[in-house]
Amino acid sequence: MIARLFAAILIALLAGCGPATEPDGGTVLTYASPYPPTHPFSRADIRWMEHVRQASGGQVRIKPYWAGALLSSDQSMAEIRHGVADIGLITPIYTRGGAHAQRAQAGFYGGVRSMAEQIAVYQCIAARFPALRDEVHGLRVLAVQPGNFPGILTRTRPVRSLTDLKGLRLRAPAENLEVLRELGADPVDMPMSDVYSALAKGVIDGVIAPADTLRSLHFAEVARFFTTLRVSRGAYPARAMSQRRWRRLPPAQQRLLADSERVWEAALIDEIDKAEQAGIAFGKAQGVTFLPIAPADQERFDILYNRNAAQIATALRRFGQDGTPIFLEAQRLITAGRAGSLPACASPPSHQGTP
Repeated sequence: MIARLFAAILIALLAGCGPATEPDGGTVLTYASPYPPTHPFSRADIRWMEHVRQASGGQVRIKPYWAGALLSSDQSMAEIRHGVADIGLITPIYTRGGAHAQRAQAGFYGGVRSMAEQIAVYQCIAARFPALRDEVHGLRVLAVQPGNFPGILTRTRPVRSLTDLKGLRLRAPAENLEVLRELGADPVDMPMSDVYSALAKGVIDGVIAPADTLRSLHFAEVARFFTTLRVSRGAYPARAMSQRRWRRLPPAQQRLLADSERVWEAALIDEIDKAEQAGIAFGKAQGVTFLPIAPADQERFDILYNRNAAQIATALRRFGQDGTPIFLEAQRLITAGRAGSLPACASPPSHQGTP
């Protein structure tokens, strides 16, 4: 890991991508992402960059480095802390260590209804529980990442009810494995990059994935049925700058970036939703059959999901964390939200990492 990080920093220095001041006194900040510029996440990033340029009157500009040119997926937090880029896409839920509470909390959102609610709930629990802020120490979070809701995509066997899951070998996220086992499925955890070939060869029968993958990952070529079971998921801090670089910015530029958080998150919601709708349309055009799920089955799945989430929360104790209060608070917020608007405690400054 150290060798890889050193190599990334060396690349950054050779690329001349450190923080720079333009002749007109403006500031150029570098941005790094493991995704290509055509990805929905990147399209949202580009919208945020343009907002920053316009809101600053051209005095703050963002120079992007796409497709992993500077930033990896599994070590992005450490790389941003060490200045590989000024700002970057971070993935605490995928990092190999040091973010156990962040990874677990993403599975505490059973029953959540929208991407906006995912963000609001995360901001509230991050404001209340230091464990979540501590795991992004040294970073100034600039945006929280929501996500669309996965369903069940299968090759040849339609899933019309939860009983149809019995015996199916499904690729699923780690937080869903035990739920699917309880329903009689044979879940496996594999990199999403391996799923297409596994579906094509019949190694797996299906995958828990959102509908945008029908187009973006070409799953419509190797699967025929998409069941609209709503698999809950949560939000997590996903765009950040090192605290050291943040402190070097003038106060006016700090305010600009802090105020732009809602713009960035709104762009993410919009681009993710557009990709979802495009995936559904593409899947239908390719002959994929979309199947509804009965409300009773959805309710049963949500109950199992939350029961498993409670167990994951308890298991955090082995890492010295008490996840149960975080889980209970997330669920309290989601339940309360059904009767009204998004939680009032949500605000951009609430989820920053410690210095």
